[in-house]
Amino acid sequence: MEYKFTMDNFDAEVLQADIPVLVDFYSDRCMPCRMMAPIVEKMAEAYDGRIKVGKCNTDENMQLAMNYRVSGIPTFMFFKEGKPEAVYVGAMEEAELREKVEQALMK
Repeated sequence: MEYKFTMDNFDAEVLQADIPVLVDFYSDRCMPCRMMAPIVEKMAEAYDGRIKVGKCNTDENMQLAMNYRVSGIPTFMFFKEGKPEAVYVGAMEEAELREKVEQALMK
């Protein structure tokens, strides 16, 4: 299941989550972000129950993007126990994103 993270639910869904969380900071007007959308959706299905995977629209949640110093999109931020453990900026192949997530899980 792919989650939608906002200012209203970020604390509960990401920072207080009992499993790791992968947040895709994106914008609808960003072509690389749109290219990543089906990959993020696949990741949500593949890791369901092990990792929460979701998206945060930076246009609608500018304060969150500023809080986490998102300077380029897409930015993928991996949270463990409420803290950002890894950050990946830019579009990438599905295999590369999976590899990065697996590495972050092992930390």
